[in-house]
Amino acid sequence: MVNRSGRIDAVLPAVVLALVVLGEVVSGRGQVVLGLTVMAPLVAATWLSRRATVAYGSAAFVVATLLGLYEQQYTSDTAVAQTVRMIAVVLAGVIAVGACDLRLRHEAHVARLSAEAAATRAAVRTGEMLQRALLGSPPQVPGMETAARYLPGEQGAQVGGDWYDAFPLGDGRIMLVIGDVAGHDAPAAATMAQTRGMVRALARSGHTSPAALLSTLDDVLGGLGLDTLVTVTIATLDVRGAGATAPLCWSNAGHLPPVLVRADGTARLLERTPERLLGASPEGSPRSEHAIELHRGDSVLFYTDGLVERRGMTLDDGTAWLVRALSRIGQEPLDRVCDGLLGALGTRGDDDIALLAVRLPR
Repeated sequence: MVNRSGRIDAVLPAVVLALVVLGEVVSGRGQVVLGLTVMAPLVAATWLSRRATVAYGSAAFVVATLLGLYEQQYTSDTAVAQTVRMIAVVLAGVIAVGACDLRLRHEAHVARLSAEAAATRAAVRTGEMLQRALLGSPPQVPGMETAARYLPGEQGAQVGGDWYDAFPLGDGRIMLVIGDVAGHDAPAAATMAQTRGMVRALARSGHTSPAALLSTLDDVLGGLGLDTLVTVTIATLDVRGAGATAPLCWSNAGHLPPVLVRADGTARLLERTPERLLGASPEGSPRSEHAIELHRGDSVLFYTDGLVERRGMTLDDGTAWLVRALSRIGQEPLDRVCDGLLGALGTRGDDDIALLAVRLPR
C-alpha cells in the first residue's frame, strides 16, 4: 500500500503536465492554458524530493515553451504576454523548490524529534526497570501492614538514589529503612545499591540498633572514600508480642522526619534534633536513638524529599501539606494512602520519590 501510494505521488505531476497538454490540444489554438504547467512543480513540492521538484519545474518550462510554439505565441504582438507567462512559470518552479526545501527540513525536524522522543521513552523505561530491580519487590514483613512506592522525577531517563527497605531481623523485630543518595545518575544508583546492601549485611551480622548501625555505616563509607551525600533513616519495630503496643526505635542521619498517624487520624512529624548526613564525619558526635510506642491501628510514613520539595513550595510548606494530607487520608488502606499522596501532587517533580508506609494491625 505504501509503495503503491509512493508510485502514484511520483507520477502525479507528470499526469498534471499531460492533462495541460491535452487540454491545450483539445481546446484548440487560441485557448492559452500553458500557464497551468506551473501546477506540476507545485504538486511535486508537496510529496516528492528536491531533485524531482527541480526536474518537474524544468519539464514545466519546456512544456510551456513547446505549447507556446504550438499556439504561435512567439510573435511581436504577443511577446510581452508570452514573456510574462514564461517568467511566471520559472518563478513558480523556484517557489516550488523553496517550498520543497521547507517541507523536507520540517519533515527531517519532525523525524529527529520523534527519534529523540522514542530514545527518551526507551531510556525512561530502562531507568525505571533498573531502579525497580535495584529496589526489589515491595517489602512484605510478618506482623505488619506495608506499602511502598517509587516514582521517578522528570529526569526519570536516569536512575537515581532513592530507596526503601523493610525486612525481619534475626530476633524477630522488623527493620525499616528509607534513604536518598544525592544525584540522578548511575553513580548515585550504584552508591544507593551499595548502601542498601551494606545496611542489610550489617543488620544480619548483629548490628540491630539503628544508631549503632548508622555509626558503623559511617566508618564503612568513610573507608570506601565515597564523597556523595547520603541521608537515611533506620528504624526497628518490635512486633514479637501480641500486646496493644509495639516500640518503634529510629535514628536519623540527615533525613526528613517520618510522619506518625495515630489510629484516631491525628498526624504529626516525628521531629528530633537534626543529625549529620551519613558518612559526613565519622569522628563526629555519637548518633542518637529515639523511641515511641505504636498502638494498634497506628501508621508511620517514611519518605524522601521529592514528596515535599516542589517548585514554589518551601520544605516547611511541603511537610505541613503532608501532615494535613495524612490527617485526611491516613486511616485508609496503606496502598490508597500512598497512591493518594502521589496523585495529589498532580505532576512529577524534579526529584524522585520513595515511600514506605507501615501500620500496626488492629
